[in-house]
Amino acid sequence: MEKIAIITARGGSKRIPRKNIREFCGRPILAYSIQAALESGVFDRVMVSTDDEEIGEIARSWGAEVPFMRSDRMSGDYATTAQVLAEVLEEYGKRGQTFGFLCGIYPTAPFLRPETLRQAMGLLEESGADAVAPVVRFSFPPQRGLVIRDGEIRMNTPELYLCRSQDLEPVYHDVGQFYCLNAESFGRQGCLVMEHTLPYVISELEVQDIDTEEDWRLAELKYRMRQGGE
Repeated sequence: MEKIAIITARGGSKRIPRKNIREFCGRPILAYSIQAALESGVFDRVMVSTDDEEIGEIARSWGAEVPFMRSDRMSGDYATTAQVLAEVLEEYGKRGQTFGFLCGIYPTAPFLRPETLRQAMGLLEESGADAVAPVVRFSFPPQRGLVIRDGEIRMNTPELYLCRSQDLEPVYHDVGQFYCLNAESFGRQGCLVMEHTLPYVISELEVQDIDTEEDWRLAELKYRMRQGGE
């Protein structure tokens, strides 16, 4: 069964304008996702879903396909990633092409490695699961989190006050880099974290949300540190 990588890169970023093609350590940040997908060697197609002609041109220059533009309906602030992926599959279906597996990849994922995609897609196929999602462990147990109420600090879960951190169940959060999906399962369930979703655990050094200018600078620092250590 054929596999497709779908990189979702709309043009309307608000918090960091033109974020998806802004230069990150010497190249457009979108290029890192494209290169990881291409170099993984597991996809029959690597495409970018965008509503923006400039993003489309940059995507093509780095080797991705942009066979059609994203609809206006899927380009607004409230369109979900799952809806965007579904639209792409529908458009390919109109052209007579279907896929057994897909991987939705975010355009701001400079830490994503080709081998990560190979391993995650391999796990999806071998396990028969609906999906594989990357996760990272919280460095501090959220069960011991604090809240501020009426200007004072309170334990969010005071019943756990006397528990040692090492005795609490590890908690993970979504990395926000990619989702590997069984296309048939996705068509039925219509979401990214499905009934049978397996974790792909990633190191905290390979993870960075990029939503603010401070996030961006921190991500570049972490990326350069990683490159210097290789």
